[in-house]
Amino acid sequence: MPDMGGDFRITVRLPGELRRRLKAAARRSGTKESEVVRAAVERQLASAEAAPTVYGQLRKAGLVGSVRGAARDLSSNPVHFDGFGRRGGGRGAPDVTPAMS
Repeated sequence: MPDMGGDFRITVRLPGELRRRLKAAARRSGTKESEVVRAAVERQLASAEAAPTVYGQLRKAGLVGSVRGAARDLSSNPVHFDGFGRRGGGRGAPDVTPAMS
């Protein structure tokens, strides 16, 4: 575990059933409940950090930059967003008027 300049104490409320499972897991592994919680938090954070972003998935699929003939700065130049989201749009922007049910 990387050193963050010391240990920090937090308080977490657990439903009774989850607390029972935590105690049982600590007993089975022969460790303290706090160690089981730390390991679970580490796994969760590692999983979340390793999850690919939508951009990463699109890039891997070869879909980033795949539009030929479009402006190179289409997603970053504010001029392309003039009128976007307003009724009637602007510069090809979609009309976002709510659909009637």
